[in-house]
Amino acid sequence: MREFSLQASQITNESYKHRKGHQLSSSDHNPHGPDVVVRPDRRFGIDAVRGWLVGFAAGTLGLGPWLISGARLPLQNLWGADTLPDQMPIALLPLNQYKLTTIVVLLVVGGAAAGLAVRMWGPTRRELVTRWAAAGVLTVQVVAMIQSFIVLDDGLMIGTAATIYIVGLLIGGIASLAVTLIVLLLIAARSRTTTALGIGLISVPVASWTGEWVVGVLGQMNVPAGLPTVTRWIPAVLVGGALAWCGLHSVRQGVVWLTNLAFLWLVPALFTSISYVFGTRLSLGNPQEMLILSRQILTATLGPDGGAVPIVLLALLLAVLGIGVRSCSAPR
Repeated sequence: MREFSLQASQITNESYKHRKGHQLSSSDHNPHGPDVVVRPDRRFGIDAVRGWLVGFAAGTLGLGPWLISGARLPLQNLWGADTLPDQMPIALLPLNQYKLTTIVVLLVVGGAAAGLAVRMWGPTRRELVTRWAAAGVLTVQVVAMIQSFIVLDDGLMIGTAATIYIVGLLIGGIASLAVTLIVLLLIAARSRTTTALGIGLISVPVASWTGEWVVGVLGQMNVPAGLPTVTRWIPAVLVGGALAWCGLHSVRQGVVWLTNLAFLWLVPALFTSISYVFGTRLSLGNPQEMLILSRQILTATLGPDGGAVPIVLLALLLAVLGIGVRSCSAPR
């Protein structure tokens, strides 16, 4: 009986020492110090705030090219008074039918930047941080849209044409916000294939956004003559790098390869078509003529003379070379 009591006492002491040692080991890894216990709800709040700040910063970065250019509302065909460009009011978005693709680029790149930041961060609560990063991006972009539409509505002449104009721009802005969220979720995903798909979708807008930065910094009259040539090849480099990083070992990865190469072919043609159709005053207000013009522009830009073939081939070449380099450098 006495021996049984001694054995029970030894087991109890060892169990206590094991629990005590585990507590000490855990406190050593506590970034707040051994005497501070971070509760789960507090950790939850910290990650949420950090995610929102990441999204807010990314959304602001996306608007950066427009903000540094002075953020003056572009001249409007339906403006209520004769106004010089430098006298136009401040607007956080360049609301204008001639700037539709620029609006898309400014918004979508902000979402891409937030998704990339979450992807590189790799937080434990990825879904939570992603949601709050999206909330931060939307905070910036929704405020920018509200402010810009208020300014636009105050200055336009009263009439049916102005109402249709505002509604059309609003629908385009809401659609851009939806694409922004899709891009953010794709790039922030854990899966390499999903992230690579998001990079392919954003490659053309990133090239346009880079050009907008150059214009904003140097001014429209000081833009280098070679800028369009440089920005033309940026999507191929982005897509080629993303595909090489993604790899080609499964059917899913093969689908991503084909989709990204298709983006290089389709998105520039779509951007060109939108710019031409909505930038031609003669076709505005005539849906049938706009449809015919858009069909003509798409046919021309998607054909052999559209210039997409060299870009697609370069992206494919870079992707294959990247996979070859990765295979040679992989440990045997």
